[in-house]
This record gives sequence, C-alpha cells and structure tokens, in this order.
Amino acid sequence: MRHSINFNQRNFNKTFVQGIMASVEKLKRKSSNCAGETKIKKAKVDKEKLPKRNKRGELKFADHPDFRPNRTPKEILQAGAFGGGYFRPIKSGVTNEKYKDCWKEFPEHWFEGVKPSLSIANSTYDKSRNFYKVKCGASLEEWESSGWIKAQDPYGWFQWYCRFYLGRRTDDDERQIGRWHRFLSRFKTNLVNKIKKADASYDNYTISPVIRQSLLHWGYQIVSQDLGGKRKPSEEESEKNVPLK
Repeated sequence: MRHSINFNQRNFNKTFVQGIMASVEKLKRKSSNCAGETKIKKAKVDKEKLPKRNKRGELKFADHPDFRPNRTPKEILQAGAFGGGYFRPIKSGVTNEKYKDCWKEFPEHWFEGVKPSLSIANSTYDKSRNFYKVKCGASLEEWESSGWIKAQDPYGWFQWYCRFYLGRRTDDDERQIGRWHRFLSRFKTNLVNKIKKADASYDNYTISPVIRQSLLHWGYQIVSQDLGGKRKPSEEESEKNVPLK
C-alpha cells in the first residue's frame, strides 16, 4: 500500500510540475502580444527606464550601463533594416503560434514616413529597403534551430530590444545583452580594422556594407570616435546617416 501511495504521489508531482511549466510557457506566449489577436495592445512605456545619450551618441540605460547601442529602434527602422520584413507574418517554430502585425504594439512615431507593408512587414526580403542596400543576416528558422529564440520574443533579438528600450525587463535580458556584446566585439572590431587598413574614413560605406548593415540591425553604427577620431560628421554623413535624436 505504501509503495502505491508513493507511486501515485510521484505521478501527481510530475503532472503538477508539467502543468506549471505549461502555464509558464502559455504566459510567455501571451507576453508576445500579437499571437492570434485581432487587436494589438500597445506596449507600456516606462519613462524612468528610457535611455539617455552620452557625448558619443551611445544610449545609456541606468539599470544596464554596460549595454550601449547608439541607434534606437525607431532609428533602425527608419534607416532601413531587415529587408523591410522584420515584423512580417510568421509561424514560430518555438511557440507553434502564428504572429502578425506585431509592429503595431510600438509607438506610432517610430513609423513616421515609413510604409509598413514595404519597410516593416514585407513578406519578401527586399535588400533595397536596407540602409546599405545589401542583404545580410540568417533566417528566423536558422536562429530558431540554433536555440537563440525564446518564446517571449518569437521574432528574435530586435523584438527584445524594442521592448527593452521601452522599459520592459525580464530574466532574458542578460542573455540578450550578452549576445549584443559578443556580436559587437567580433564585427565592430572587424570593421574598424578594415577601415584602418584601407586608410579610409569611418563613413566610407563601400567598406564592408554587409557588416555595417548587420551592426545596424544590432543597434550600432560606426562613428569617428571608434577609429580614434574627433572630427565632426562629414556633409555626406549628415545627409545620409541615421540622425541622433
């Protein structure tokens, strides 16, 4: 009789734990906001967590001072990124849910002067929509198969960044910030070395446009200080580069 009770107790505990885990995953999927919903809820903006800029143009998040991109989500989207289709309709291989119109949760001013069907939610990758007019980056399916995508942000790192920027904080933040650091450590250094080797200006866009576009996707564009310079932006850069606001 005692063994039967223990066996039943183990089954109960296993079922209970599985139920809790399923509930957690369901909540995470719900936090993605746009799964199967007809009306998208606007993201809450925590003004106390909004970043400020330092003299280098980097964004300073008070609670994460080591995370210093220099392009806001709005600047990235308005510059031209992800082939115009980051927030295209998808079926997530992580949550097994369908998502669409996820961009609508973010502030409307992020999309001023931008046609979402062409530059935000385009189902076809269009490199002409990118700032540097080149194609770069892995597919969502490749990111999923590599284990980089979590249920709360089924589109990936940039979706996480948009939400983090507005003030959302989760237990996935350290991982995502760590990914950003590793990406910049590799590709920013690579680009700076190429520019120096060519004895070129930091804003010579013919040097590694693919790396430049990739960096933009991760919230960063090379500035003169990255090469040790102190000069003001050139006239061409002032016209073409993403403005600091």
